[in-house]
Amino acid sequence: MVVSKSWTMVRHFEGAPKLEDFKLIEKEMPPLKDGEVLLESEFWSVDPYMRPYSKTALKEGDVMMGAQVAKVIESKNPAFTVGSYYVARSGWTTHFISDGKELRALPPNWPESLPRSLALGAVGMPGVTAYIGIKQICNPKPGEVFLVNSAAGAVGTIVGQIAKIKGCKVVGSVGSDEKVAYLKEIGFDEAFNYKTVSSLDAALKKASPEGYDCYFEHVGGKFADAALQQMKDFGRIAVCGCISMYNDTIPLPLGPYIQPLILFKQLRMEGFLIFHYEDKPIYEEAQKQLLEWILEGKVKYHEHITNGFENMPAGFIGMLKGENTGKAIIKA
Repeated sequence: MVVSKSWTMVRHFEGAPKLEDFKLIEKEMPPLKDGEVLLESEFWSVDPYMRPYSKTALKEGDVMMGAQVAKVIESKNPAFTVGSYYVARSGWTTHFISDGKELRALPPNWPESLPRSLALGAVGMPGVTAYIGIKQICNPKPGEVFLVNSAAGAVGTIVGQIAKIKGCKVVGSVGSDEKVAYLKEIGFDEAFNYKTVSSLDAALKKASPEGYDCYFEHVGGKFADAALQQMKDFGRIAVCGCISMYNDTIPLPLGPYIQPLILFKQLRMEGFLIFHYEDKPIYEEAQKQLLEWILEGKVKYHEHITNGFENMPAGFIGMLKGENTGKAIIKA
């Protein structure tokens, strides 16, 4: 008999999530039916998207949403062998049953030298987000200036390194001096701690007096207000998040001045959701290329590991506070 543990959302979050908003439950797993497989999670992902999506996609008492790398431990489906690994989106749970339709195999010939948790990070959804946003929207040219905020996070670290591969000057904004040092270590040309600068406008100007050709947006709010004003004509902006606003309890009015900036600078600003691309060829293309770059040493990765499924809510809350450098992972 297998007992599955799951974290549920007790109530919808008001402001920042708190430990008491989660509850750990247990249930016995039923016997497998023909065509089903039983999987055991080894790594879980905690991501910013879970904060806004939980409000619309979950009911109070539901298992928290999220992805994991899991191993098949029992199978009644010949397409899925015991011991094989898959990425699933079965939420914050230790064991689950699947008919296989929602399971995504790890890229073929996964190197033994790399942790499988990278399928949730640099070679998974965050890395693919960076790849697609750069290729489909920013399309940077050699010599251009590329700005990324939340630059020490799971997506931002990969964005900056891909932009360097493309021949850009890369500027990153982060929330600590330690993260500034990390960005310099992985090849960013300029980086600053937005929490300690006296002026965002001045910090952006100092990092690139000539302005910015490309901007990968994760934060929104005041940072976006400052950055948009320093875009060059025909600049491109990929919007994949707005984490500074996820915990707002009172909606703020939309800024009235963004349209003139977009119009007179002739900017391209496009939001995109990575889930839209999951069944498209570019997703596997991105994974293959990212894996190659990592093995070649062109892209470096960093994982912020929280050990123990029981600590998953704390890992999620810490990630939203920016405690992680690189991908936030929960390890069984």
